[in-house]
Amino acid sequence: MRLRGALVPAVSIGSNLGLIMIMGGLLLQSMLGTQLAMQIAWLGVLFFAGGAVFALATLPVELNASNRARKLLSQTGIIQGGRERDGVNAVLTAAAFTYVAGLATAILQLLYFVSLVSGMGGRRRS
Repeated sequence: MRLRGALVPAVSIGSNLGLIMIMGGLLLQSMLGTQLAMQIAWLGVLFFAGGAVFALATLPVELNASNRARKLLSQTGIIQGGRERDGVNAVLTAAAFTYVAGLATAILQLLYFVSLVSGMGGRRRS
């Protein structure tokens, strides 16, 4: 939880700045073909990777929150009976899996940008 809290400011700035740097580096590379453009793009990828790290750090916290909610709802008597318990389990499981989907999305976006930037270095200007 502390790691997640520490990552929030860096991720909010880094993801947006990273995307700008990636796009700027790609644009500069297509226009100028400089090594600096590639370095800017790779630095952008590094900043953007913070989002994937944040999603990874958030996952155990959110999965634990769903488990704690199940226990709390049962202990306080808010849910009663098997049908309510099944419904609560289904909803809380779905809520937890949104974070799994978020992590998968962050990783796939990162891989996409890595492939874009790594492909950029192999191009030759005519």
